[in-house]
Amino acid sequence: MMKTRVILCLGLAAAVVGGATAAQAAAPPLRLCADPANLPFSSNAPEAVSKGAPGLYVEIGQAVAEALGRPMEIFWSLSYFGKRNLRTTLLAGQCDFAVGLPATSDFMGPRVIFTRPILKMGYSLVVPKARTATRVDDLKGKRVAVQLASPPQSLLAARSDVTSVTTLDPEDAMRRLATGEVDAAFIWGPSASYINHSALHDKFDVIPVDAPQMQWQAAIGFSNKQSALRDEVDAALGGLEPRIRAIVSKYRVAMGPSLAFADAAPIKVAAAANEVVAAPAAPGAAEKGDPVAGKEVFNGTCGHCHGPDAIVADRKINLRRLKLKYGDQMSETFFTAVTEGRPAKGMPAWKDVFKRQDFVNILTYLNTVQEK
Repeated sequence: MMKTRVILCLGLAAAVVGGATAAQAAAPPLRLCADPANLPFSSNAPEAVSKGAPGLYVEIGQAVAEALGRPMEIFWSLSYFGKRNLRTTLLAGQCDFAVGLPATSDFMGPRVIFTRPILKMGYSLVVPKARTATRVDDLKGKRVAVQLASPPQSLLAARSDVTSVTTLDPEDAMRRLATGEVDAAFIWGPSASYINHSALHDKFDVIPVDAPQMQWQAAIGFSNKQSALRDEVDAALGGLEPRIRAIVSKYRVAMGPSLAFADAAPIKVAAAANEVVAAPAAPGAAEKGDPVAGKEVFNGTCGHCHGPDAIVADRKINLRRLKLKYGDQMSETFFTAVTEGRPAKGMPAWKDVFKRQDFVNILTYLNTVQEK
């Protein structure tokens, strides 16, 4: 994982967000966790800094730091590792706070505490301006780009009358929409809105969708060891509301009223704590896996967290050790994990994304790389 440290002070801070006062320079820095390549939220790219647009979260973080009379320091770390990234940064004491975390108690349990919500974010439907869609049924016969392992993909997976086109990120989905490869996109709203404005000249309508698992309140998060700092920041947020609204508008995250998809049934993303879920059966003798195909799927999707070719430094997610850890239960454990997910560990359920044969192929590949 790439990790670098940058202190926003003096000349750099002046270029980016206005500069630190002498009093701030004497105070201990307030350390922000941020992704170096995640616009509209955060970026350390020279062009973003030179344009005074380092990202929504960076500017909100700077506003908070200034309200507390402290300079801001950024700990850069790639966020596509999700919760694991927060465990190695925020919870490990590498930084003090993170902006834009989902303000729910089940996000990472009691280890992460939050301020009051400051943003509402979620998935949006992106359509050409001449078209409208008020229900899922309005997508019948359409080609719709959806992000891999996202609630919109799960929602549309049950619809045989909608052609879902799976993409890895909002950038690819918006590119496909702009070139006419798809008729609509159902993707992460803030990114869609930012791309639509900055790259596509507001060619499309970006409409937040109000349906189960689609919208969240976002807040500023801290380790539970930082409750005093959380309370100090929370107290300052009331006076920062106008500035935060201006920052949100700058990055086009405020996108108008939500669209209620009345015919969108709740999406089951994980079993309840008291619900017994039967483990999917391991491959039978008649199910033959293709290790080459399995390796291709693994590196295209699973490798983002578990490492290319299943090579990763973190032993806890090293899939080359499955046989050592689970023995004869390796196949059953694998199928349960990939189909139902492990939400507490940041792993999504993949049962609505891949076919069973894909899982068989991946397992067959993993069997070829197990450590002895």
